[in-house]
Amino acid sequence: MSDVKRLDINYKTDELFEDFRNFGNKDLFMVDELRGEMIDASSDSPFYGIYVGDRLGARMALYRKGKVEEVYFPKYDDYLVLWKLEVLKAFQGRGYGQALLDYAKSHNLPIKVIARNKSKDFFLKHGFEDTGEQNQEGNDVLLWTPTK
Repeated sequence: MSDVKRLDINYKTDELFEDFRNFGNKDLFMVDELRGEMIDASSDSPFYGIYVGDRLGARMALYRKGKVEEVYFPKYDDYLVLWKLEVLKAFQGRGYGQALLDYAKSHNLPIKVIARNKSKDFFLKHGFEDTGEQNQEGNDVLLWTPTK
């Protein structure tokens, strides 16, 4: 179906994110995250996306524990943080969000996600559980745990 690609950390990626700035939700822009990674050129890109033709139609950031706060998962020694998954409106309903989740799940580690912008039902539908916790902004924290 859709190939998930690791996105480079460079100004071309910044240009690809332009559609998300123009049509997406401002809480999901990832501008600060991208520019912060550009400064640290030694880091591997935490950004992944799906191209529809030559246009970036869906994207997410996927970090290993330690790159962002670790407040809600003290019982896990190792986990991923899925950050700001977004599919452009023109490409929603085509399975791109699920493809990004499947890629994240393929690492076979617990995954923490913050349900922003009414995305909680999407994550619950794809096997995440509500932890009953919220972040500082009042967004729900969800967890996916791989089956053993």
